[in-house]
Amino acid sequence: DVQLQASGGGLVQTGGSLRLSCVVSGLSFGDIAVGWFRQTPGKGREAVSCLSMYDGSTYFADNVKGRFTISSDNAKNTVDLQIDSLKPEDTAVYYCVAQETYWGQGTLVTVSS
Repeated sequence: DVQLQASGGGLVQTGGSLRLSCVVSGLSFGDIAVGWFRQTPGKGREAVSCLSMYDGSTYFADNVKGRFTISSDNAKNTVDLQIDSLKPEDTAVYYCVAQETYWGQGTLVTVSS
């Protein structure tokens, strides 16, 4: 079975940082792309970042460039999303997704102003 387990969310103040982690199992890790999406009731679903384990290419949404960093640990099959300079508008449930098909459970990030 394919499983993605996200963790690391929490409540932080504006300007703070969080590190989200996603553990992927059931897939050939070196051959996949893993992305992070976020969802809020008002804005809907948004793709924020993606990393291809195959060629190392990355994607960042314009509104997170310079603040979000994505990385992987191939030995642990994990993909981390480092979020710095958090803003209230970053408040959302964050999901990790493999191959745009397999979704993990979300982890809630709340940024207080």
